[in-house]
Amino acid sequence: MEKSAEVSREKRNGSVAEHSHVSEPSEEEVDPFQAIMEKAGNHGRFQLVYNIIFVMGLSMAGSMCYMNIILALNIPDHWCTVPGREQTNFTLDEWRRITLPTSKDNRGAEKYSSCQMFDANFTEIDDWQNWNSTSPNVTACQHGWTYDQKWYRDTIPSQENWVCERDLYVTNVFVVGRVTEVAGSFLLGQMGDIFGRRVVYYISVVFCSIGRLSSILTTAHYTWFLIFSGLTALTINSLFQSPQIVGMEISREQDRSLIAIYQSFGWSIGTTLMPLLFWWLRKWEPFMWITTIPTALVLIFSKYAIESPRWLISKKRFADAIGQFKKIAKINGRQFDMSEKELIAIYVSTQQEVTYGIASLFSGWRLARNTCIMGFSWCVVAVSYFTLVLFSSRMNGNPFLNFLIQSIVEIPAYMVGKYMGDKYGRRFTNSFSFFISFLACVPLILLATDEKYEVVIMGLAAFIKFLNAMTFFTANLQGMEIYPTCMRQTGIALGTILANAVGVVAPYLVYLGTTVDIRSPYYILGALFLIGAIGALFLPETLHKKLPDTMEEARNFGIHDKFFSLPKAPPTDADAETTEKLNQSKFAP
Repeated sequence: MEKSAEVSREKRNGSVAEHSHVSEPSEEEVDPFQAIMEKAGNHGRFQLVYNIIFVMGLSMAGSMCYMNIILALNIPDHWCTVPGREQTNFTLDEWRRITLPTSKDNRGAEKYSSCQMFDANFTEIDDWQNWNSTSPNVTACQHGWTYDQKWYRDTIPSQENWVCERDLYVTNVFVVGRVTEVAGSFLLGQMGDIFGRRVVYYISVVFCSIGRLSSILTTAHYTWFLIFSGLTALTINSLFQSPQIVGMEISREQDRSLIAIYQSFGWSIGTTLMPLLFWWLRKWEPFMWITTIPTALVLIFSKYAIESPRWLISKKRFADAIGQFKKIAKINGRQFDMSEKELIAIYVSTQQEVTYGIASLFSGWRLARNTCIMGFSWCVVAVSYFTLVLFSSRMNGNPFLNFLIQSIVEIPAYMVGKYMGDKYGRRFTNSFSFFISFLACVPLILLATDEKYEVVIMGLAAFIKFLNAMTFFTANLQGMEIYPTCMRQTGIALGTILANAVGVVAPYLVYLGTTVDIRSPYYILGALFLIGAIGALFLPETLHKKLPDTMEEARNFGIHDKFFSLPKAPPTDADAETTEKLNQSKFAP
């Protein structure tokens, strides 16, 4: 009876194979790791705790530690201090009109000079009615500067007088940060794939915290301030990347975009709290301490800081992988009883690949093309993000409110990005957000010089920031899903390297926009958005695709995809049951 039943099943299976229109899963869709991960739990308490602490919590703390310098380096309105007003009954505006020349601002409007005064001894003037303010020569500020304290009691530049002939001090701090980010991404990105995600996480938290805390103490010594600011930026990208990569590698496919949401929400919550905190404190030093210390405090949760078992398997460290599986299973309330020998048997045919760092990401036409497009997308996202953030804090009006609006729009943007990315795919969402950003730059260029459209300009800038957040979310997710396990952190690091290398121009774009022509940044960003929209269409779709583990899988990723197509979800249990019924022999033609 058993033999007869077995024969019957074989015939029925043969009939299914012959008549079914459902194709067998391709090699790139078969993921033995997920079957193993399910034994330990790939959607349990451990994943929830890990994502809340390391993906979202560290992102929130790290964003404040990273971005607080932008607000602390704000330059308030300032003008030359001219003694003598105390001997008169002139108002401040009347005194400035008498003692200061005028110059044109970035909109072409006349304003009192920030760095020049009339060369006269105003304390000795007795007859103000007959004094002619056009007769004295103009000179640089002789008695220091007076700063507008409407919004800030003090900032680093107002405390240290980083203005006028030293006005590039602030810009140089941001440029040094971009340069050290490039170096840190190059070094730590490859270290993450060579030595593991966890060791890079610890290095990043320690260096980032020490760098920012030390920079608070060295503002009076510009060279040391630059060094410690650079040290903070050195490890900042791996601070975000390492935990998110581990989170994705220990979770099921359906949770990838959710994990990206965790990190994005953490970032936005941190950058939204910052301006409110500074608005309340009004002093840069306590603000910097409060927004830096939480990053170091994350170290107390080292119990949950695991190494990625997926990465350990790729390195043939099966015993260590078993240890990590058991740690995950214990917190998930499961029993993981797979032995090292059984794990080796599953991956016995998998050869440990020899990789050559970043060069391996260009081995093969498809992988090289994907790497180039991803790199360009990261460049556009980085340049536009930092230009908009830096520019917003230097626009007219409340600098805290401007920064807050730019940050708070990111939260709904991530939700829209997740919905569109899960519905229509990462590729379409990336291209769409780039293209709409390009269109939004057109009215900005037309209206930016007219101050009466200030509200409209701020609204359009916030809308572009909304779209930029969508692109950031999607590009970040695509990068995690396109590169193989053995090169995942290196691939993400390369994108960051390129982004920060090109991102060096962002502070100078802001400098042009604030000192020369307010439209300058939008001309350049609009062109980049359009090129990015076209390039993103040539990336493979990663939605519903298995994470590639080997270089060969990465080189062939999306090779069968059609250009004009939207991703299709894998069949649900109900679909599989229906398909099984329709594949019965009685329904065969």
